[in-house]
Amino acid sequence: MDASRTRATRAARAARAVSRLSGPVTVPACTLLLLLPVTGCSESGSGPGPGRAREGETARAAAPRAASDLQADYERVIEDVLPSVVQIQAGDSLGSGVVYDDKGHVVTNAHVVGDGKSFRVTTARAEGALGAKLVSSYPEQDLAVVKLDKVPEGLKAARLADSAKVAVGQIVLAMGSPLGLSSSVTQGIVSATGRTVTEGGGGGGTGATIANMVQTSAAINPGNSGGALVNLDGQVIGIPTLAATDPGLGEGAAPGIGFAIPASMVTTVAGQIVEEGRVTDSGRAALGITARTVVDDGYRPAGAAVVEVSDGGAADDAGLRSGDVVVKLGGTDITTITSLAEALAPMRPGDRTKVTYTRDGDERTAEVTLGEQ
Repeated sequence: MDASRTRATRAARAARAVSRLSGPVTVPACTLLLLLPVTGCSESGSGPGPGRAREGETARAAAPRAASDLQADYERVIEDVLPSVVQIQAGDSLGSGVVYDDKGHVVTNAHVVGDGKSFRVTTARAEGALGAKLVSSYPEQDLAVVKLDKVPEGLKAARLADSAKVAVGQIVLAMGSPLGLSSSVTQGIVSATGRTVTEGGGGGGTGATIANMVQTSAAINPGNSGGALVNLDGQVIGIPTLAATDPGLGEGAAPGIGFAIPASMVTTVAGQIVEEGRVTDSGRAALGITARTVVDDGYRPAGAAVVEVSDGGAADDAGLRSGDVVVKLGGTDITTITSLAEALAPMRPGDRTKVTYTRDGDERTAEVTLGEQ
C-alpha cells in the first residue's frame, strides 16, 4: 500500500477547518433504561413510581461521570507523556521526536532528519531550542536517533509499550507538532495492526517498506512525524510516520488513516543505535538483488527484473542472475519492486521460501534462504 510521509512544512501555515454539524438525533427515553433491570423499561404501569425515578436519576448521573472519567484519563496521559515529546527543526523543516532515555537520546523518523547532522530541539520544559547531533539514521525502517548537546534538567524519557499487546479498538492519542504547532494532541483508536506500508520516495521520502505498522484514526498531519502514539496507560505504542493518500483527492491525505511504526521495532532499532552507534541487526529479510519494475505488452506491471545480483546473497546462492524477472515470492505474486519489498517485509533473515522467475520466456522456481538487508 502506498502512503505519503507526514513531512513538516517549511513554515507553519494558517489552517482552515470546515466542520459539518449533523442534525439533532432523537433517542427514545427508554434507551437509557436498557442499562437498568428489564423492569425499568416495562410497558406496564401508568407512570414512574418513586423507584423508577431514582433509577432514572442514577442512569442520568452515570453518563456524566463516565465522560468525566474518560476526560480525566486523557488529561492524566497528556500531562504524563507530553513532556517526553519534542519538536525537531532540521534546516527549514519541522518534525517531532520522542525522548528515548535520560541521557538526551531522542528517537524520530529518518525522513525528519533527512541529510542533516545537527538540529534544534525544543523540549516541553526548556526555555529555548537546544542543539542536537545525529547519532545514526536507518532509512530502511525510517527511524533515526539524535542526541541533545546538553541534557536539560527534568528531561523525561517516554515509556515504550510491548507491541504484541496493542489491540484494535484501543483509544490512542497522537502527540507532536503538526504544521509547526508544538505540543498538539489528537485522539482516535487503533484501527488495525500488522499493516505493511510503503513510503513514497519522492520529496525526501525514504521509500522504506515497513511491516507490522499500527493503523490509527487519530489525525496524523505534516509535522506529526517522529512524535508519539500513546495509549491510555501512558505508553508509546508507536511513532506516527505516514498518512495514507487518496488518488480520488489528487493524492491528498485520506482522512483518518495514519500509520505508526510499532514501539517494539522502535526499541530494537533505537536500542542498537544508542548502544552501537548504528543498526547491527536489522531483522529485515533480503533477496540480495537490485531490481526494477517491468511491464508487459499492455504496459501493465509484470514483475521485478533483476538488474544486479549481490555476490553470496540469497539470489546468488539460488542461481538467479541479471535479466531474470521475479514473478512470485512464496505464494505472493510479484508485479513491481514495491510488491517484492512488501512480500519480503514480514519475513526474517534465514527464512526459506520459493522464488518463481522467468528467464528467456521460461518460468523457473528456486529455493532461497533469505539474507539480511
